[in-house]
Amino acid sequence: MKVTNLKVHVLQVPLEIPFAFSQGWVKQRSTVLVEIETDEGITGWGESLCHGLQPPEVAAAIIEHSLAPLVIGQDPFDVEVIWDKLFAFTRPYHGGAVINAMSAVDIGLWDIVGKAVNKPVHKLLGGAHRTEIRPYATGFYREERKQYPETAIEEAQRHMEKGFRAMKLKTGFGIKADVDYITAVRQAVGDEILLMADANCAYNAATARRILFELAEAKADLYWFEEPLDPEDIGGYKELKGLTSTFIASGENQFGSIGFRDWVTTRALDVLQPDLCSSGGFTACKRIAVLASTWNTMLNPHVWGSGVGLAASLQYLATIPPAPLAMEPIEPMLEYDQSSHPFRSELIFDQISMNEQGMVAIPDRPGIGVEINRDVILRYKQN
Repeated sequence: MKVTNLKVHVLQVPLEIPFAFSQGWVKQRSTVLVEIETDEGITGWGESLCHGLQPPEVAAAIIEHSLAPLVIGQDPFDVEVIWDKLFAFTRPYHGGAVINAMSAVDIGLWDIVGKAVNKPVHKLLGGAHRTEIRPYATGFYREERKQYPETAIEEAQRHMEKGFRAMKLKTGFGIKADVDYITAVRQAVGDEILLMADANCAYNAATARRILFELAEAKADLYWFEEPLDPEDIGGYKELKGLTSTFIASGENQFGSIGFRDWVTTRALDVLQPDLCSSGGFTACKRIAVLASTWNTMLNPHVWGSGVGLAASLQYLATIPPAPLAMEPIEPMLEYDQSSHPFRSELIFDQISMNEQGMVAIPDRPGIGVEINRDVILRYKQN
């Protein structure tokens, strides 16, 4: 089998109601999908994550002008060899942007291999530690003319009514504001809900330390504090880790196993959070999982893409061993974005959802396990 073509689809749509996080206002949802064609008629799909402020044209240009010429003509079963060649070829200029783009290509190649052998990707990666997974609701972005924490409490109650028993707040709006906000939501939802907070790199070690101590004093019982610092500040993360019972989590802005190496080996984090659609696809992320397992470190991927990224991330989540391996292990959870995304579910014909028991099943169909709605691509594709 040979790859004959890579089609890049930039999807983008303005949001009816823009929302904010600590770094700015998200006014549109975007993504970059890659459709990889082969000479045997098998097509694979992958996604390059677009963060809220990221122009999708960056990844699209890298794929079209740098990666595609190197992939066309290759055997998709050589997917790891292809990854290493792409990494080596782009080393003089790659950084995060190229790894982000490589993620889509790698996911698409694994999708092809799974379809060719009629197996879901998790079978190709060594099997599933779980067939379903507990989701947590990501949302709680800020909107204009809304009152906080009142609006967040209302949102938390909606998530609980849907069956969520874990959720992540968006923070990073000031020490007192964050402490009061998290504490108010905790008091409203009670002690049985797992509560996390994501500051999206809003603080330095000193200010984040104050937040951790004040939350502990307020008995807010925060499960993890995500990305309190810049992704380059490994020393700052080491200062925060272990200060309180709250886990310190980060990693969505680290790329490839090399990018995670020092974070793992120096034990800078309690929870590693690579994003499958940004940290290098299945090839890189399974290597990151080996690193995490070797150092007995929890791994809980970041997920914030379209339906393609969601389906692929579920395949990856199936393969992640608990840390530690035990009779009552700490299991990874699915970050299940509940914010506005016009083409998340519809893109995959609503094939992924939470069941009545509050769990999400791992797709067991070949490849990443979902079909693609081409009408949705045509509706949102940018020329």
